Amino acid sequence: REVGQTEITTDEGIEVFQKEKYYLLKKNVSIISDNFELKADLVKAYFDKDLYDISKIESAINVILKSSKGILAKGDKINFSTKDENISIKGNSSSLTYGNIFMFSQDLVKVNNLNGNFIIEGNEAELKTDSIHIFGSLIKGNFVTINNVKEVEKLYVEDDKQANIKTENINMFAKIAKYNKKDNIIELFENVEVIRDNEIITGDYANIDTLNQSYKVKSNNSDKKVKVLIRQTNE
Repeated sequence: REVGQTEITTDEGIEVFQKEKYYLLKKNVSIISDNFELKADLVKAYFDKDLYDISKIESAINVILKSSKGILAKGDKINFSTKDENISIKGNSSSLTYGNIFMFSQDLVKVNNLNGNFIIEGNEAELKTDSIHIFGSLIKGNFVTINNVKEVEKLYVEDDKQANIKTENINMFAKIAKYNKKDNIIELFENVEVIRDNEIITGDYANIDTLNQSYKVKSNNSDKKVKVLIRQTNE
């Protein structure tokens, strides 16, 4: 394959639908271009001018997608646009790795690489970077690239039971969590639990400054007090 060319191989040939501008590929499909590599067992590829001018791909069964920008995506189904760089991954063990960012779900992972917006939802939804590790049933937000490192800029997390957010020094639990990099603040709502060193603090709301690791926890109900447990350790 030369630069500018797209190489397509498949075990069961190709069906072209010229009027609808798409073609079907089946079994051991491999597509290699300058911008991406795709492997799957079923591919529906939409094109603009000719077969190699691919604009959108819908793929299924053991899908692996690698992009020239460093994205590695795996899932039962992967749909993506080569023009606006939207990627949607569905199914068990859906995952996307992009530099230092890792996303995982048993249901859905969606990323727009032009604006950095992402959604992770479903069982065991997970987001991990160099500085934070998150679990919940819904994780959404956006990331930015700073000095060639991708960082989460805004974040919203929720879980029917308890979402979990871990940093290097603090382990946090709540039904809802919000983060804004501009203010370096994490807010926790409902069933809040903050664990740091030998301290365990529970309440209804927490405000945590991730820059200096300071935090405050309060209760929204006068009948329900904030509780602090301190475990003694031997130096």
